[in-house]
Amino acid sequence: MANVCSVCGKGERSGFNVSHSHLKTKRTWKPNIQRVKALVEGEIKKINICTRCLRSGKVHRAV
Repeated sequence: MANVCSVCGKGERSGFNVSHSHLKTKRTWKPNIQRVKALVEGEIKKINICTRCLRSGKVHRAV
């Protein structure tokens, strides 16, 4: 499954773990993406959406 929100476009971010001795190792942060049945343009579709968009009401879930 793609780690990209179909509403806001939020995706995987990269950065560094930084230890106490200031050694850096690469790491990634993945968004909390859910596959949800939602009402999109009058049709029920399955879309990948982040929980932030789901919680803020940007998409209405299909029942």
